[in-house]
Amino acid sequence: MRKFLLVAVLASATAGCGILYKQPIYQGNLLEKTAVDQLQVGQSKQQVQSLLGSPSIADPFHADRWDYTASNRTNRRGTTEIKNLTLVFNGDTLASWEGEYFPEADLQLSRDVRKFGPNLAKEKKKGGRR
Repeated sequence: MRKFLLVAVLASATAGCGILYKQPIYQGNLLEKTAVDQLQVGQSKQQVQSLLGSPSIADPFHADRWDYTASNRTNRRGTTEIKNLTLVFNGDTLASWEGEYFPEADLQLSRDVRKFGPNLAKEKKKGGRR
């Protein structure tokens, strides 16, 4: 009986505090590798925006610089990895880019969204019909 009580106390103590598992959290612009590979010097801002989407940081003091920032928290301690891809424009045309992004994350996230996303939309529709 003592062993059972000890196991029950330990299980209840660690159940809700996130010691056993913390879900990875991605935030910001998660860029697809194929889209970044299509960047070319001389592209217009509109072409770049159609490839990568809107920049996450729009700096009013540097209109010729776009930053695509993303963060990823994966482990139990809450360590966060931040990556930034910076694009520099000369007027309306792309002049250069540098930095890093999460190229592997987009495929897994798109699979997760397909797995969970449509079900959530169906549940909302079901809830509205009642």
